[in-house]
Amino acid sequence: MDKLNTLWLSTGLANFELGQVVMMLVGCGLLYLAIARNFEPLLLLPMGFGAILTNIPVAGFSEVGGLLHYIYYAGIDTGIFPLIIFMGVGAMTDFGALIANPKTLLLGAAAQFGIFATLFGAIALNTIPGIEFTLKDASAIAIIGGADGPTAIFLASKLAPELLGAIAVAAYSYMALVPIIQPPIMKALTTEDERKIEMAQLRSVTKIEKIIFPLGVLLMTIFFLPAATPLVGMFCLGNLMRESGVVDRLSSTAQNELINITTIFLGLGVGSKLSAEAFLNVETLGILGLGAVAFSIGTASGVLMAKTMNKLSKNPINPLIGAAGVSAVPMAARVANKVGLEANPHNFLLMHAMGPNVAGVLGSAVAAGILLALVGG
Repeated sequence: MDKLNTLWLSTGLANFELGQVVMMLVGCGLLYLAIARNFEPLLLLPMGFGAILTNIPVAGFSEVGGLLHYIYYAGIDTGIFPLIIFMGVGAMTDFGALIANPKTLLLGAAAQFGIFATLFGAIALNTIPGIEFTLKDASAIAIIGGADGPTAIFLASKLAPELLGAIAVAAYSYMALVPIIQPPIMKALTTEDERKIEMAQLRSVTKIEKIIFPLGVLLMTIFFLPAATPLVGMFCLGNLMRESGVVDRLSSTAQNELINITTIFLGLGVGSKLSAEAFLNVETLGILGLGAVAFSIGTASGVLMAKTMNKLSKNPINPLIGAAGVSAVPMAARVANKVGLEANPHNFLLMHAMGPNVAGVLGSAVAAGILLALVGG
């Protein structure tokens, strides 16, 4: 009888708790979004599966000795996985549109306003019973507004590792919902005539310019914000491998095999933080709500900056490209192009929107560096 009782206590049925069941359902929800809705599947699928694994009772996936425990501490706690992904993203990024129209750098910067507005919003939430966000917590939450998953994970792992799961889910969920969230905001802040504005064709950019650009960005970061150099430096390395033309094998590996392998482990590592104890609380709801606010403010501030630039510029600027200042590359640029085509079938904004879009990647990395420098100590 004792042996039967011991056997029963070793089963999952005897050890399941309600919170674990709920979080496994959350994991299934992430799998649904990835598979059925094609929302950020490259990360939501391993993240959702990781959430299921980490909530299996007795299995010990996330405990010392478990697979997910070592994946998390080897790649996320150390910050290695987000940096490798940034290198891969740099290798996939063409800065030609930004170099051809450097004014769009301002749009990428303006879209980061959502980050700093949300910082104060997170602190204000401390008035709600059950929520106690420190300045480090608020800084990690605020970065969701940049719509940059790797940057959000990197900063959360440094400032608020206990909130990593909720922050990562919020960041990637809102990135996936870019085509749904952004168009209503863009249309509300622009007129029909503004959406119809056609922009002049961009000039061609030389190879020398493309090689000098990542080196110049890195140099500026070293001089003025060294705290951002881990993210910016790896991004610039990947871009230099792409543009130099002499290490095609390395560039191809960074864009494909390396970033794919790292994405699998990153998703599983984040999923290991989606345990019932860490996720099922009032603070998680606050993070999800603040993420939506941050993303909306970032989109709106980019559009408003583009409207201002259009009034001051000799050459017409379509305000829709300002929404691409968030760093969801290239989805935000495609959304700007789509909304522009709806207003004017001859209005092709994709290349123009790619300028602020890649500027947003740099902007979110710089914003993360500023927050890390200010509160990281």
